[in-house]
Amino acid sequence: MQGMIGHHAQAIVMANWAPTHDASPSVRTLAERIINAQQDEIVTMQTWLGDRRQMVPDGHTPGMKMMMNGVETQMLMPGMLTEAQMRELDQAKGSEFDRLFLTFMIQHHRGAVSMVHDLVESYGAGQDELVFKFASDVNVDQTTEIARMQRMLAVLTLGAASP
Repeated sequence: MQGMIGHHAQAIVMANWAPTHDASPSVRTLAERIINAQQDEIVTMQTWLGDRRQMVPDGHTPGMKMMMNGVETQMLMPGMLTEAQMRELDQAKGSEFDRLFLTFMIQHHRGAVSMVHDLVESYGAGQDELVFKFASDVNVDQTTEIARMQRMLAVLTLGAASP
């Protein structure tokens, strides 16, 4: 849950760039949906962690802070963008932003699906009803969005007709 909060925080940063980077109306709509869904999910995860007296990430910092040999480092969760990828996306405008946003958000969502799979496979995870429901919802939502983004990317790059 702690890692997924940092994962969602990066997706929100990316999605918040859509209006300022001349994204197309369809990418802006997708970005708004991502922001709304992931902000709600962050609150759910923060509440779950707080109820269990666990460390609660702020929901605004991408990744997960770790102490290694006395040095605080930022750990990237599966699918998260590197600093170079984030810079590349931030520097893009218009259709180039759309292409990179879709490409990188597909990578990002695949990472979330991988994290959910790992969570569900961990011992006892299915016993907590909220965790099981949350993981199931994230899996379905992110998998559905991946398919939607793949279609949008095909239309953008190949001019293919949307089904």
